[in-house]
Order: sequence, then C-alpha cells, then structure tokens
Amino acid sequence: MRVLQIDHPLVAHKLSVLRNRATHSSVFRQLADELVTLLAYEATRNVAVAPVEIETPVTTMTGTRLTNPKPMVVPILRAGLGMLDGLTRLLPTAEVGFLGMVRNDETLEVSTYANRLPEDLSGRQCFVLDPMLATGHTLIAACEYMHERGARDITCVTLLCAPEGLRNLEEALDPAIDLTVVTAAIDEKLDERGYIVPGLGDAGDRLFGVVD
Repeated sequence: MRVLQIDHPLVAHKLSVLRNRATHSSVFRQLADELVTLLAYEATRNVAVAPVEIETPVTTMTGTRLTNPKPMVVPILRAGLGMLDGLTRLLPTAEVGFLGMVRNDETLEVSTYANRLPEDLSGRQCFVLDPMLATGHTLIAACEYMHERGARDITCVTLLCAPEGLRNLEEALDPAIDLTVVTAAIDEKLDERGYIVPGLGDAGDRLFGVVD
C-alpha cells in the first residue's frame, strides 16, 4: 500500500479553513471541491494512457489519450458526493458508480445499503472518494467489494486520515490489490468515538447539514 500525503501550501490553507468549526456549509462545500481537485492531480498521476495520432494546425504528432476501459470513480454515500465534482473535473470521461455505506456509531462496523457498480471491474482503475479515513472500516469494505468484482488497481482519495485507519487498511486488504491512498493530511489519532483528532468533525454533516 502506498500513502501519498500532499505537501502543498494551497492544500494546507484550504484544509485549515475546512477544519475551522466556524466555516459555513456553503464555504465548506466550495473549498472541499477545490481541495479534491488538487488531490486529484496527484491521484491521477498514474492513470492509464496510450499514444494517439493527432493533427495540429501545423503538423501531425503523437499525443496521449486515456485508455479503455474508462476509469471508475466511486464516491461513498453520502459524504463522498461532496468530492465527486472535484475529481471528475480532471477525469470528465470517467464513469461514476456509487456505494452507500453507513457506520454503526456503537460498534463502528460498516454495512452496505446501496450500490451502483458494474458487475465486472476487471482492468478498471478505480478511484474511491471518502472524506475521512478514520477506523478504515468503510474503505476496507468498499475496496473488498470492488476487489470481489475484479478491481485490482484502487486509489482512495481522502481529506484526512488517522494512523489507525491506515494500519487497519493495510492489514485487512488482500496484498494483490494495488492500493494507493492520497490524502491532504494524516492526523494525530482517533478518539474514543472513532473520530479523527484534530479532524474537522463529521464531513457529511458539514457538507450537507445534519440529517436526523
């Protein structure tokens, strides 16, 4: 497993504003979108490409195009939806699937309540979007689900990670998965409730409001 923490002043600035409890949801959504675009630049560095012959106004040349099958972008509902535009802005031809997952606040276990993915993900580069890698249970379940459908090349894009979650992810997943985690920051720890410290709170609530 590779972990890439993006060291860039704009990433640090935008993340600091996101962490601030006084930041309004509308600003939070905008900055999360901008931050994910910066993360996506690095997350897509190894996207599969092939040569293609093109004609410029001056001459012919060999350019570059994305290969088939198209990349698959998978936001984890609901918080991952706030990251979708930021990544598809750089990969507009990618296909989008969805996984609905919820964590039990008592047991910290994850259950899947919805999915919209192809039955066969063989040969696909998959980009999983989830703002917080806390215990890692959600991303473990998502990666296992996609691996069962043939995915081998998976990149997880997150705003924040906890060290415990990264360890759990590496220990739990099949080493046959070519797994990369791209994140804006690796925080200090998890608290007794499984929240990242210092963190930024519940990303879903801060993006979309509290839903009872």
